[in-house]
Amino acid sequence: MNGVIDWLSNRAAPAMKKFVTRPWIASIADSMQKIIPFILAGSMIFLYNVVRSYIPALPDLTNLSNFTFGMLGILVSYLIASEVMENLKHPQYLQMAGLTAVAIFLININPKISSKGVFTAEFSRFGATGLLVGMLTGLSVALVFHLWSKLHLLEGSSVPDFVVGWINTIIPILINVAIFSVIVFMNHIDPFQVINGLFSPLQSFGQTLPGFLLLSLIPTFLYTLGISSWSFNAVSTPIFMAGITANIAAVAAGKPATNITTSEVMFTTGLITMGGMGATLTLNLLMLFAKSTRLKAIGRICIIPSIFNINEPIMFSAPVVMTPLLMIPTWINAITGPLIVWIVMRLHWLNIPAKMIQIGQIPAPLSSVMITEDLRAVLWYVVLFIIYTATWYPFFKVYDKQLLEAEQKN
Repeated sequence: MNGVIDWLSNRAAPAMKKFVTRPWIASIADSMQKIIPFILAGSMIFLYNVVRSYIPALPDLTNLSNFTFGMLGILVSYLIASEVMENLKHPQYLQMAGLTAVAIFLININPKISSKGVFTAEFSRFGATGLLVGMLTGLSVALVFHLWSKLHLLEGSSVPDFVVGWINTIIPILINVAIFSVIVFMNHIDPFQVINGLFSPLQSFGQTLPGFLLLSLIPTFLYTLGISSWSFNAVSTPIFMAGITANIAAVAAGKPATNITTSEVMFTTGLITMGGMGATLTLNLLMLFAKSTRLKAIGRICIIPSIFNINEPIMFSAPVVMTPLLMIPTWINAITGPLIVWIVMRLHWLNIPAKMIQIGQIPAPLSSVMITEDLRAVLWYVVLFIIYTATWYPFFKVYDKQLLEAEQKN
């Protein structure tokens, strides 16, 4: 075990950190993080609609969701293009690349423009279903700007700097628009369908039990190495968004929700991430009764954030990160929790969420009941609480004993 941990800490973790900080990868991760306020804004409307279902007299605020959560695709195209320019040190193209990506996104959703100039497109393509299109649009636009910047056209010439700036901005804009206009308008290819078709196997796999387990375990594993789980959002967010969007549409059509792999199940219910990723709430509670003075003090400091599913304090102060005795139960919980939740939802012992509410700081089991609209969520919260406690207990006792012995020696 010491050899494995040594390899993880000295070779695997540094290599992973280096990979996720590469400009192109970091740009996607940063964009996924910056889009969260729009997701949360949409979540607030879905939360409001829960109240409205009991008080029908309240006004319909659907458009507030349509133009926040419903705009994710086009917003991500701008963010990724501009983030890549910033991370590749091309500040002169930061805004222009982002704006160009918005224009290209509008081409890529394959709009119809009538002889009278009426622009029509499927509204759903602007939102979560267009997330992958927005990501690839932003990356492709950024690539053209990046390659053009390497030419250094007219730099150092007698041409005024502002003219050089115009030329070096106009040409990559035209190249981008020309490329995608030829693809969409001349060759009649629908990038939206092509991209979603290519990635549908990944999204389909994400909705299987192995996919669900991996979407829980991989970011948790990275987290225990000190690598932010945000770096994995480029993979998980499109799958989660497609899943909850399909659930919402299914329920609206009178059909049952079937997609378990959603952010609502993974995070908001508080069943899998009880206290935070890796289910650290019960560890925090055990720490309140630790014999080690240090561990008990940390438990008292971290308990309030843990109740609200914020576990960065305990992950880095216990620490769980890079501590073998605490990393192992974290990984176990990232498997057992999703496995149990998947089984009970597939057996219809707990409702599958069909509302887009991604406010993960609502304490469970309140959030569990609210998201699933099922009082049985309290029962499963208790069951999982017991399982997580049993998983943490032996590892915690050994770790507490080690710290106590170290304190007595000092």
